Amino acid sequence: MKGKKVLLTGGTGGLGLGVTPTVLARGAEVTIPYHNPKEVERLKGFLSPADFTRIQFVAVDLTDESAVQQLVDSMEQVDVLIHLVGGFSMGPTHAYSLEQWKQDFDLNLTTTFLVCKHSLRRMLEHGYGRIVTTGSRGAVQPAGQLAAYCASKAGVVALTQAIADETRGTNITANVVLPSVIDTPANRAAMGAENASQWVKPESLAEVICFLASEAARDIRGAAVPVYGNV
Repeated sequence: MKGKKVLLTGGTGGLGLGVTPTVLARGAEVTIPYHNPKEVERLKGFLSPADFTRIQFVAVDLTDESAVQQLVDSMEQVDVLIHLVGGFSMGPTHAYSLEQWKQDFDLNLTTTFLVCKHSLRRMLEHGYGRIVTTGSRGAVQPAGQLAAYCASKAGVVALTQAIADETRGTNITANVVLPSVIDTPANRAAMGAENASQWVKPESLAEVICFLASEAARDIRGAAVPVYGNV
């Protein structure tokens, strides 16, 4: 990935703490949209001073199409899109509010659509691209109390595979990873750390993502890759 221009969404989040350093270690030049400045400062503690010359942080609302378009158009080119943004909430379907349902779909699926749409437009212009999105085990093995999360992540899988079909015959690929529980600070706070040793480490998931984002994965299209750890 040396010299590749990478748009890495969610790069300051819990998963990003593992993915961002891994992408930078492969020589990429990275643009990271962010929402919370405190998360930017936290991420910087995981990076070396040399990394700062190849990373750019941009404050962006990824549910705002005009903001996403402006972000993508501001980049010299987009060789790779790695989309980590997403979120998870629980509740029984009969008591789940429509407002929360819409928020979950905006966060998990609408952001994926917008960054894929505009990144793909730029990739088609120069005939190269790697798109890696983040689904969930729940997308293919839905669980109770997680209807909105599982449904929105299933949408991410379908969207990614549709893009893979649309880009057949080009040097653009689209694939999605399906992690189970990821060992992030937020998940430890929400679920306790008793079983964290069985969860997927961000650094491990980062290796899978970076492979799919690399030239070596040129023949992999539309894959939904399970990364379940020992859960």
